Amino acid sequence: MIRISVIIPTYNRASYLSEAIQSVLEQDYFQNCPTDPCFEFWVIDDGSTDETKEIVRSFGGKVGYFYQPHRGVSAARNQGLHLSSGNFIAFLDSDDLWMANKMRSQMSYMEAYPKAMISYTEEVWVRNGVFVNPRKKHKKYSGWIFQKVLPLCLLSLSSALFRREVFEVVGSFDENMPACEDYDLGIRLARKFPIHLIDLPLIVKRGGHADQLSRQFWGMDRFRVYALEKALKMDLTPEQEYVVRREIVKKCRILIQGFRKRNKLQEEQKYLSLVREYQDKKEGR
Repeated sequence: MIRISVIIPTYNRASYLSEAIQSVLEQDYFQNCPTDPCFEFWVIDDGSTDETKEIVRSFGGKVGYFYQPHRGVSAARNQGLHLSSGNFIAFLDSDDLWMANKMRSQMSYMEAYPKAMISYTEEVWVRNGVFVNPRKKHKKYSGWIFQKVLPLCLLSLSSALFRREVFEVVGSFDENMPACEDYDLGIRLARKFPIHLIDLPLIVKRGGHADQLSRQFWGMDRFRVYALEKALKMDLTPEQEYVVRREIVKKCRILIQGFRKRNKLQEEQKYLSLVREYQDKKEGR
């Protein structure tokens, strides 16, 4: 049985991809793996038109390659899950990097605590080649963190390590979401499992480039509201339902201001209706 499956979804990121792949292959855990086979490695090419295929092929048999027509990052990650067979699953965005001791640190933790289903790590942030400090709102937490994942996405997939069973419990990535699919997954995971933080910066998140999803879509809270409304269909406690409704109202109000400035009255009315609906229910009216 393969121990770890590593999955990189990518789309026209040839300028970053080689370094991302190399950061996986240089993991010291893989160099001295206690089992054989230790890991499998898949790059899922989501319809790239650049040199992605040639870059992956340059690594020979060390990296598996799968091409699919462009369907979005959720579909690419789901395809990776379908192809993979490891007991543990790790994702890496194609513009991020792993520190050499990332996998060793997480596997040591997961083996020491066999009931731990998910771990994630601290991060180093680089924007346009410059190191930046995360803001206070990005502080990470450990344990049962359902309420902490509602304001924004705390679970960076590039830093996470999952036991395969978690996807059997919460399902895969929502392919209807063009962005914030990691936020949606984080809510579903945090409802079912404690999420364990390894308080070490073990990945490098590289940002600032134009093709980041966060820069392609205005009003990312649209997708978060969608994910929060999905969350209300889960088996929540009364307290959890209250904080989800409260977060929906908060995000809708932000969207209303944005649509009003853009003179998009139809969209503004949609989120005004949601505020009325969820504000009334939140207050028990």
